[in-house]
Amino acid sequence: MMDFYDLLQGHAAVFLLLLTRVSGIFVISPFFGSLNIPVYFRAATSLAFAVVLFPVVDHFQELQAPATVIAYTAAVFSELFIGWLIGFVGYIAFGAITMAGKVMDMQVGFAIVNVMDPTSGQQMPLIGSFLYNLGLIVFLVTNGHHMIIAALFESFKIVPMLTMEPSLSLPLIIAKFTSGIFLTGMKIAMPVTFAILLTNVGLGILARTMPQMNIFVVGIPMQLTVGVLILSMVLPFYVLFLDVLFNEMYGKISIVLQALQ
Repeated sequence: MMDFYDLLQGHAAVFLLLLTRVSGIFVISPFFGSLNIPVYFRAATSLAFAVVLFPVVDHFQELQAPATVIAYTAAVFSELFIGWLIGFVGYIAFGAITMAGKVMDMQVGFAIVNVMDPTSGQQMPLIGSFLYNLGLIVFLVTNGHHMIIAALFESFKIVPMLTMEPSLSLPLIIAKFTSGIFLTGMKIAMPVTFAILLTNVGLGILARTMPQMNIFVVGIPMQLTVGVLILSMVLPFYVLFLDVLFNEMYGKISIVLQALQ
């Protein structure tokens, strides 16, 4: 009876560590970490994932939970970090989308028009909110949430539980991916930004040739019209770009997990 209790206790400790890694993606990852999904539902979903994964992970490797409280606490934080890192790399793509929306809003003239985004709990510009929600739809349609789940399962093969040894290149990789937010965001916003720039140049020439005309009365509606028109024209290409961006996301998650070996 005592042997069975010790066996059960060991498995329970390992299961809690696995649940901790699974819970990490529900903190920040796109869709799974959305704040408009109730906490109880996210907790129940992470528990269901852990129950499904535990027999598979336990079959692949013989696990022994750390004996001391300090070692077990360190193991909990390391497993939580792995799950959080998977979700963070997935969220980087949506950070670029949000930045692109803010740049477009500033150029078009919607900078002061903010709406509440229920997925992040923050005020977001009008175009930024539209692009974010469209990106979330494309993410689900292209099975991006399946990529996150597949990356979570692969993480147990690449970085088995209790074996995380971060390399020195990990901070550089994270910094590189994070700095890519600005480059990707500017790529997304470039068509609208360039069109508004040409519009402003044309308005400047018009103001010099016709000084008696009030350029502000004409300029602001023209910026809005040109910005919305160009955005509607490039929207199909934006969806294709998002598809490529989300496919790259899975590769980036693999690179980060390799750095944890």
